[in-house]
Amino acid sequence: MKDCCTLAVDAMGGDAGVGVTVPGARMALERHPDLRVLLYGDSATLKPLLAEFPRALRQRVEVRHADVAIRMDEKPSQALRKGRRVSSMWLAIEAVREGKAQAAVSAGNTGALMAMSLFVLKPMTGIKRPAIAGLWPTMRGQSIVLDLGATIGADAEQLVDYAIMGEAMARSLLHVEQPSVGLLNVGVEEIKGVEEVRRAGRILREAALPIHYHGFVEGDDIAKGTVDVFVTEGFTGNIALKTAEGTARQIADFLRRELTASWWTKLGALLARGALRNLKKKLDPRESNGGIFLGLNGIVVKSHGGTDALGFANALTHAREVALYDLVENIARDLSAKKMMADFLDTRQENGAQQAAPARNAG
Repeated sequence: MKDCCTLAVDAMGGDAGVGVTVPGARMALERHPDLRVLLYGDSATLKPLLAEFPRALRQRVEVRHADVAIRMDEKPSQALRKGRRVSSMWLAIEAVREGKAQAAVSAGNTGALMAMSLFVLKPMTGIKRPAIAGLWPTMRGQSIVLDLGATIGADAEQLVDYAIMGEAMARSLLHVEQPSVGLLNVGVEEIKGVEEVRRAGRILREAALPIHYHGFVEGDDIAKGTVDVFVTEGFTGNIALKTAEGTARQIADFLRRELTASWWTKLGALLARGALRNLKKKLDPRESNGGIFLGLNGIVVKSHGGTDALGFANALTHAREVALYDLVENIARDLSAKKMMADFLDTRQENGAQQAAPARNAG
C-alpha cells in the first residue's frame, strides 16, 4: 500500500462543472490529509475558486490550464478530434500515463472518457475491452458489479476477465482477502442462460484460477449481497444499475409521502428520525458514486454527471482507495496467472493429442 496519492481531476466535466468538482475536491482533501489534487481546466475560472480554500488545502492543489472542455452531448469521435491533447479530460488522463497522478477522475461524457482512456492508457495485455465497475449497497454491506455499460454483449473470455478484475478490485476496495465471484444469470442451474454465460461458468469452475467462484447468481442476489463480485455484460449491468437507482428514489419518495401524510405519521417520523437518517444514507446513490474503468494501464474513475459535491468527493475517495492499494498491479498479476493456466491447459491438450495419434496408427 502506498502512503500518498495524487489525483488528476477533470474540473470542467459534468452537468455543473466547477460548481461541483471544485467543492467536491475540497471535501476530499479535508477527508484525506495524504491526498493531492491536480485540477485541469480553465485557470481563469479555477484560480478564484481555489483562493477560497484554506491555505493548508491550497498547498495540496495545483491548477493545470486546459483550453477545451468536452461537452456532455458530444460524440466520442468528436470529443477525440476536438479535445486531443488540449481538453481537461484528456490532460487528466495523460497525467496518469506520465506518472504525475495515480488516477484520473471525471464527471464528464462517459463515451468520450472511455474513448480517451483507451487511446491514452491502452488496454492491459490480454484485455479486449475494459469494464466499468461500481460499488453496490447490499444487505451485507457492499458488493462490486461489472460491467455497468462499457461493453455490450461480452463473450465468455471477457466475462472471465471481468471476474478476475472484479475480484482484484474487491480486495482493494472492500478489503476482503478472498472475494467470492458470481455470474449474473436467469437462474442458478447450469443449464440456464445464454451460451456465453454458461461457457464462462465452465471456465471459472474448471480452470485453477486464483478466484473463489460461487456459481450463477440471479438479479435478487445483488440486493442480498450473495457474493462480493457480480459479473455480467454491459447491457444487463447498465439496466440493473438504472433500475436500482430508480427503485431507491421510488422508495425514498414513498416513505416521504407516507411519513408526512398525517400528524400521527409525522410524530412517528420524528421518533424514528435516527433510523430514517441511516436508511436515507444507505439508499443515497452519492455514497457509491464513481464507476472505475478496469482493464486499462492506469486508473480512471467516472463520476455520475449529475451528482453534487458530496457525490464527487466520494468518487475521489474511491479513486484514492484503488490507487493506494495497487489495483492495476493486482489485476496484472491475476491476468498473468490466468495466461499461465491457459498455456498449461493448451500444452496438456496438445500432449494428449500427440499420445493418442500413435495409438490410433498402431490400431
